[in-house]
Amino acid sequence: MERKIYNCETGCPVESTLQLISGRWKSVILYHLIFEGEHRYSELQRKIPGITRRMLSLQLKDLENDQLIKRQVLQEKPLMVSYRITDYGYSLKSVLKVLHQWGADYNQRNEGKLEEECLACK
Repeated sequence: MERKIYNCETGCPVESTLQLISGRWKSVILYHLIFEGEHRYSELQRKIPGITRRMLSLQLKDLENDQLIKRQVLQEKPLMVSYRITDYGYSLKSVLKVLHQWGADYNQRNEGKLEEECLACK
């Protein structure tokens, strides 16, 4: 899916950035690859328990098409694939770090009021 890149007004770059990392899973996938390093498909699936196999595949393809991650086939049979962050994707590290900190502060501020517990934290 080709992204629309906006460059018209002050807020447009924010919208362009959000197109690349928005959705429930992309930023989480990027977080794991940036802060933990290269992961195989099955490792990512274990680290993100709420994601379906199909959704993980779609999100990884989008991130690869946007040149934020690189896919590498490690073994043909059985198929073993690994994903790593690209230099371009790594440039999002400071953005994700701030999002992580803001989310941690929000969760602490609203402790006891949140509807769901994180599946990965159990």
